[in-house]
Amino acid sequence: MHTQQKYKKCFITVGTTRFDLLCKRIQTPEVLRALNKLGCKEITFQIGNSDFEPGCYEKEGVKIELYRFKDSLKEDMQSADLIISHAGAGSCLEALDEKKPLLVVINEDLMDNHQMELAEQLHMSGNLYYCTCDTLENTLETVDFSWLRPLAEPVPHNLTKYLDKIFTVTKLHK
Repeated sequence: MHTQQKYKKCFITVGTTRFDLLCKRIQTPEVLRALNKLGCKEITFQIGNSDFEPGCYEKEGVKIELYRFKDSLKEDMQSADLIISHAGAGSCLEALDEKKPLLVVINEDLMDNHQMELAEQLHMSGNLYYCTCDTLENTLETVDFSWLRPLAEPVPHNLTKYLDKIFTVTKLHK
């Protein structure tokens, strides 16, 4: 197995959506053992409108806390060593803002899956890994999160320079 830092605290979010398959898959012994191999001892899991019940318990040596919603996920993301998220743009960007390793799980049941496009683009940029519920266990066992790099900071003055250039060219042609 590859060596990488330990991810003691894991935060998982499904956002405001319902993603029962992910909620179920995360809690399987196989996925919990894969997380445990990464050093995970605690999972905080925002389950949204899932059929699962909020609460706290321990399974496969991992302490798990499930809750539906909070006003903000920022505190949970900040205290996590690893974030696993559905592929919603808001959740992905919020997690990437925290500069934490991110694994996005695609909800294949969604029609017109723009989430897949976002995940693929951010993966090609080296910002996150992505998988499906079916490949979650294998992904956790094989990826090296140390290869990920933070999302590039926006450079607002580049837009200003670009607009100045366009307007200057436009004025010259009049």
